[in-house]
Amino acid sequence: MTPQTGYGARLLSQLTLSSCLRHGTLLVLALIMLFPFYWMIVTAFRPAQEVFSGSFSWLPQQFVGWDNFRTALADAPLLRYMLNGAIVCAGVLLVQLATAIPCGWALARYRFRGDRLLFGAVLLGLCIPIQVPAIPLFLGLAATDLLNTYFALMVPFFLSVFAIFLFRQSFKIFPEDIVQAARLDGLSEMAILWQIVVPASKPAIAAFSVFSVTSHWNDLYWPLIVITNAELMTPPLGLASFADPEIGANFGALMASATIVTLPLMILYLFIQRHFIQGVTNTGVK
Repeated sequence: MTPQTGYGARLLSQLTLSSCLRHGTLLVLALIMLFPFYWMIVTAFRPAQEVFSGSFSWLPQQFVGWDNFRTALADAPLLRYMLNGAIVCAGVLLVQLATAIPCGWALARYRFRGDRLLFGAVLLGLCIPIQVPAIPLFLGLAATDLLNTYFALMVPFFLSVFAIFLFRQSFKIFPEDIVQAARLDGLSEMAILWQIVVPASKPAIAAFSVFSVTSHWNDLYWPLIVITNAELMTPPLGLASFADPEIGANFGALMASATIVTLPLMILYLFIQRHFIQGVTNTGVK
């Protein structure tokens, strides 16, 4: 064996070992991330006595899945909760896009006095959770008699500083030559944004849409504050109906409900995962 051959063999061995370690680590992390979903689905098909059993089994020893799903659909109006969640998510997302896209474009392309200060305020807004302005928002909605409405569920999230930041990062890499050519053709600034830039920024919009819909579909904190009417409950708040203060929660039906509620998000991601990954990569949001 020549020295070059021996070096090549050692290099190939090191690359193979390194590749195995990387893929092994990713596989372990993937299993850790997916295990709660697996356990949710398996528990949805278990009887109550198996849920509290001291023994561990990967699959249900007694299959009662359809009973749990029937109970879930009978005990609570899940379809109504999911419709409420869809209305809230769609309303919030549309207003967020309508406000954040022009703001992101202005911060990315225009230089004006105070632009750096304004962008700093956007970054500062990323650090403020909804719990901070919750009391003033609640008092304002109560004073205007807007509690127990779709508007109350949506209004705190109409302006998204995360969306402004995301679109600013995306618009900064948009080719300036295309913008200048559109201006020479006589297009207005708003026409350039909505007719040229936005259609070319579908990956960034898809990425933000996933973040927004997932966040507001799963939100429990704000609906718990402003909603007491069962007809307006969102999916997470509706799932609380399976907890009985006297007999406890029916975990089989609860997990069946959680499976039904989670399914739309999984389907949404499967449809736009390519745009989502591309949008996250292009905007540098990790």
